[in-house]
Amino acid sequence: MGTVYRKSFTKPLPPTAEVFTRVGQRFGRWKDAKGKQRTAPLTTGTDGTDRIVVEARTFTAKYRDGSGVVREVATGCRDETAARSVLGELERRAELVKAGVMTAAEDSIADFHSTAFEKHLAAYESHLTARGTCPEYRNNTIRQLRRLYSECGITRLADLDTAMIERWMIERSKPSVTVKGTSKPGMSARTRNAYRADLVTFANWCIADKRLLVNPFERLSVADERADRRRHRRAMTEAELVTLLDIARRRPLLEALTIRRGKNKGATTAKVRPEVQAQLERLGRERALIYKTLVLTGLRKGELASLTVGQVQLDDALPYLVLHAADEKNRQGTTIPLRSDLATDLRMWINDKAATLQAASQAATVRFDSESVSSADGATLEAGAAGKRSRLPMTMAYRLPASTSLFEVPDKLVKILDRDLKAAGIAKRDDRGQTIDVHALRHSFGTLLSKAGVAPRTAQAAMRHSSINLTMNVYTDPRLLDVSGAVESLPSLPLSAEHGQSEILRNVARATGTDDYPSPPLAPTLAPTPDKSCKSWSSPDKSTNGETVATKPVRRDVTSCEDKRKRSATSAVDERHKGWLTGFEPVTSRTTI
Repeated sequence: MGTVYRKSFTKPLPPTAEVFTRVGQRFGRWKDAKGKQRTAPLTTGTDGTDRIVVEARTFTAKYRDGSGVVREVATGCRDETAARSVLGELERRAELVKAGVMTAAEDSIADFHSTAFEKHLAAYESHLTARGTCPEYRNNTIRQLRRLYSECGITRLADLDTAMIERWMIERSKPSVTVKGTSKPGMSARTRNAYRADLVTFANWCIADKRLLVNPFERLSVADERADRRRHRRAMTEAELVTLLDIARRRPLLEALTIRRGKNKGATTAKVRPEVQAQLERLGRERALIYKTLVLTGLRKGELASLTVGQVQLDDALPYLVLHAADEKNRQGTTIPLRSDLATDLRMWINDKAATLQAASQAATVRFDSESVSSADGATLEAGAAGKRSRLPMTMAYRLPASTSLFEVPDKLVKILDRDLKAAGIAKRDDRGQTIDVHALRHSFGTLLSKAGVAPRTAQAAMRHSSINLTMNVYTDPRLLDVSGAVESLPSLPLSAEHGQSEILRNVARATGTDDYPSPPLAPTLAPTPDKSCKSWSSPDKSTNGETVATKPVRRDVTSCEDKRKRSATSAVDERHKGWLTGFEPVTSRTTI
């Protein structure tokens, strides 16, 4: 038989506690944070100090499971009767295991059903961290699961129910949803599928960790993303991209020079200090180069932000970027080729960045030896001449560390892009309802590849997509493709049959090299004349002695012919002319009169 009891544990004796002895037992008396007086027996800890013995507020059940192992399970009940009820259920399961009605694995899984859902999420987050998943993915997954169990009222694993999740997703699919008195836009099919994927992955982990027997979300329906797309991105035209880069480069300084209030509001006559002006020009150049790199490489925003100076290989004949597997979306790692003009811009940017840092440090003095000196920020200064340790200004070449970020990509880049689009006069949303955001620059990359005539398989490799359908149907904007030019490249199809046949014959003759010879008609005209007589064709005939004898045309009346069976309109009339249509397809029938 099992039992229930309250566990005891020790805590340090409060500093204000009073120690006294009662019936040979030492006790401690103190007041808690609420001013209530507390009394507890004392014991001596392993370090020799006095500690108070505290009894747990809830009961613990102690029993022998179906495998014969003594177990202690926290019931979470403060009432002894309720705790004994939990103990009875545990003992019932142990008997079922002994009888073979359920397995020991099923019995252990049942223990997790009463565990708080938050504890399962904490364990799952630790699992994702151990796997090396990126922080952004990990945070999004846990956030979405927390939202699900909060809004669906899930408190335990036993509460996981497919019907409950389906009702939640149907409610969220509406254009507008009211949550806790606040109206919010509904979720697109893609967002709902992301929640579904997180649920399925979490349930699979629970199965692998012996927390669930089956995945309750395996048959959870997948929403049709094509039929319910809330965000349609569009690719930018070449003219729009050129205008955007120009505005992005000039806007930081232009806004600083613009007077915002007063009678001269809008005039670009504000005074800016030279050092601030240089800083703003450098900021605008960086933004424009960020946009250009995204468009000409197809990098995602997070991938671009992860690039360092050491990952940019510009000294090779074919410059390229090295994208580490930990920073790529598919976790494979790759090299991305660079256009020559982009490689030149990046080389100038890195050199100017190094020169800027060097100029900012020239006022400082450092100790250096004949080899090199490490500055305060960890960069390396290459000394041009040997010398004793002294304090001299830094005037030698400055080399950026390989770990230096290539760009300082702002977190709110999409808002900066919106302001640049507005300043450039480019509509964020076009007449089709498609919008431009940071990821739309990757769509522009895919569309420009297709527009340039790049083979679909090559474009797929450049986009780093696993499916050609994704490259061609999602990341290619058909409006920017030269569909009209493609249609004009098709062959002409005239309505006149004679013109068409003559064109075909000329093409065949031109291909076979016999275009100098006239082409015979496809079939002779053998229609009988109104007087029911027909004229035979004359052809040379050979006599029995081998001499060629010319024959004269013989006129025969159709009505005088003994055989009046119907013949094909293209049949030969004379037996001597068998095979005159040989060589044409299909071969016409032949007969004699």
